[in-house]
Amino acid sequence: MSTKSVLLATRPLCPPWDEASKNFAYFLGREVQNHNLTLLTTKEILEGVPNTVKQEAIFSERHFNLRTKIELFLHLRKMRASYDVTHYIFTPAKQNVRAIKSFALPTKGKTLQTVATLRDDLYSPQELRSLLFADHLVVYTDLSKEKLSRLGFHNVTRIYPGIDLTRYAPREKNPDILKQFGFEASSFVVIYPGEYVRLGATDMLTDALVDFFTKNPTTDIRFVFACRVKNEGDAKKKSEVQKRFIDARLEKYIAFSDTISDMPALYNTADVVAFPVGNLEGKFDVPLIIIEAYACGKPVILSDLPAFSEFANERICVTIPKDSGEQFIKSMAYLRENNEKRISYGENARAFVEEHFDLKNTALQYEEIYSSL
Repeated sequence: MSTKSVLLATRPLCPPWDEASKNFAYFLGREVQNHNLTLLTTKEILEGVPNTVKQEAIFSERHFNLRTKIELFLHLRKMRASYDVTHYIFTPAKQNVRAIKSFALPTKGKTLQTVATLRDDLYSPQELRSLLFADHLVVYTDLSKEKLSRLGFHNVTRIYPGIDLTRYAPREKNPDILKQFGFEASSFVVIYPGEYVRLGATDMLTDALVDFFTKNPTTDIRFVFACRVKNEGDAKKKSEVQKRFIDARLEKYIAFSDTISDMPALYNTADVVAFPVGNLEGKFDVPLIIIEAYACGKPVILSDLPAFSEFANERICVTIPKDSGEQFIKSMAYLRENNEKRISYGENARAFVEEHFDLKNTALQYEEIYSSL
């Protein structure tokens, strides 16, 4: 295996580790051992990276906004002849791809794009072809690989996004998080680590939960909207949801969290993780929320989206029809009453992730691609 110098072209890599693309890039950078990687950071020094990794503090702030995007493109232009492989790890969009093609394509070495999701809901086949410009492409699912094959791309490898199985592992409930939520240690906690506006689940969950808690006032089930507020739309929707529960006098059953830096602790404080979304528009083909919950040994309630078929089956999760609040409540209540089934789902899910989503195996597959370019 020949050693290559590799630049990971990403958004700013810095804590908190609560955003899928930067999480993946950071943990990939920590795991690759046989190539010389460069990570793009803020002034905050990253911990745990090997000696083969160089940290370039090119970003003035943490957020991937217009300012930091310009900083990224200027750095890519400046370093066009510096790396054997330039590896792009962000969702390709017309604006950022146009900027790269216009003045920041490498003049040395090869290019690699990890395409976490194909936005065929936004782009025509012709537009998608223009966004995928690298010498080699990596996608997250076999379904995406098949789509690209139909578009005429054959320089494609499917690599499941690995996670750190020592970080995401079964643990005891975190009393500090329970206290933050205002829940008792005996509470049966269900969390939804999704989004308020996107994904099409918030209204369904709210309607179903208001009805359930109204009819079952003695239940020990408690629910957490563990959703980050990313914009004004999310803030408005969160306020609307909070008002629904306040007006129904159901506040004690519900908690809301925004950013929690220790995501494994959040998963492990839950008894069930819910992700019964209506769509995946704007989300990765493999939402790491699901995989991380599996790794923590948690039973997960998923909707029956075709995109989930590669990592959902009756042994590792509960699948319900999308948009079905009734089936969500039935599944939540069933898992509450069947401890053995919860344990079985959790153990099988953990084993599934160990087989298919181990970061060590993911890193080895990327190392092979780097060497081949």
